[in-house]
Amino acid sequence: MQLEQQLVLVVDDEVAVADLLEDALTLGGYHTLRAANGMEALRLVREKSPDLLLLDINMPLMNGFEVLERLRERGNDTPV
Repeated sequence: MQLEQQLVLVVDDEVAVADLLEDALTLGGYHTLRAANGMEALRLVREKSPDLLLLDINMPLMNGFEVLERLRERGNDTPV
């Protein structure tokens, strides 16, 4: 029986950091998605239902704390 791979959403506006995280997660057997800002992250959480979020704090438009607050207000308890 094959186990389903976990989906991790990497949220970071720095491309090099996001690349590094995605590479490490892929090597670890995870599927990844990437968002470059908080608004994109909220959309992907709604559309794809990731199992885990790696969330940068310092981002333009909406910081990581604001993203987390909006997720929790909507009843989303995805681990961050």
